[in-house]
Amino acid sequence: MRAGNFSFFILALFVVSSIAVCGQTEPPITKISAPASAAAQSQEERYRIGFQDSLAIEVFRHPELTQKVSVNSNGTINLFRIGSPIIAVCKTERELADAITEAYKKDYLRNPEVQVTAVEQKSQSFGVLGAVEKPGFYYIARKVRLLELLSYAGGPNKEAGSNIIVARGGSTSNCKETDANGVAASDDIVTMNFRLKDILQAKTNLVMQPGDIVYIGDADVLYVYGNVNKQGPVKIKEPITLTQAIASAEGLKPATKKDKVRVFRLKEGSMQRDEFIYNLKEIDARKVDDPFLQPNDIVAVSEDTTKSIINSLKNGLTQGVPSLFYRIP
Repeated sequence: MRAGNFSFFILALFVVSSIAVCGQTEPPITKISAPASAAAQSQEERYRIGFQDSLAIEVFRHPELTQKVSVNSNGTINLFRIGSPIIAVCKTERELADAITEAYKKDYLRNPEVQVTAVEQKSQSFGVLGAVEKPGFYYIARKVRLLELLSYAGGPNKEAGSNIIVARGGSTSNCKETDANGVAASDDIVTMNFRLKDILQAKTNLVMQPGDIVYIGDADVLYVYGNVNKQGPVKIKEPITLTQAIASAEGLKPATKKDKVRVFRLKEGSMQRDEFIYNLKEIDARKVDDPFLQPNDIVAVSEDTTKSIINSLKNGLTQGVPSLFYRIP
């Protein structure tokens, strides 16, 4: 992946987090409703309320207490007739309804029945960026896997490369997962790399977490020039060898100097290039391995001058023979 693209990807992760915290204009998002069977979901899979969410609070038989509230910056909500704020963040709708029920039962109502609905779920989004048909941010109030998330984004487009990166930095709900020892997950951004082909074939299918951002970069490019039938850039969507790159350039022209094909490769952290020389005859004979190329490599295929002259003479003689016989009585 090009360094510039990856830097943009990481920057996007920080920008999205900052937007959510500061309450500024958010990027385009898509809300995907939970399926009808959501009621049967396990407690771990249900949506957990986060900062910025808007909640509809309904108290049955008490319409004067029904209201719509937003989660405060400290994770609490304030309700009619309840003196103290109630912690809402990280609770499911049912858990918060139970907490509100207990609060009303304590000082105000005998047998309250409360329903909570997260009508605007703004805290737990999944981002899909880069070479996909519909890049953006998706609010999904249930468990989702990487392949399904990609399908919502329309899948990879024709410019997509072979790799996919998932950056995990946590959501703005601030609900920290814990390990088996009860230790909270780190705030550090963790990146995971996968082969796009493995994801599309469901060989690997990561369970996503709120706040995850998925990035598919454009295909990398190398260049083939010289005595080939089609000079120019060659897109790399899978690891590619020297002979495969030449085949992608539609093969060699006649009179190619096969014993001296040069590959120029950028030095790390520099604009200068190293030069590597390969013998295609030895590669074809399997005396040496067919080398794998790297993004931005330049393959230079030279013409054998002697062979070129001989071929030109042959062509000239071949073209002159018919006319020679035509003149003989």
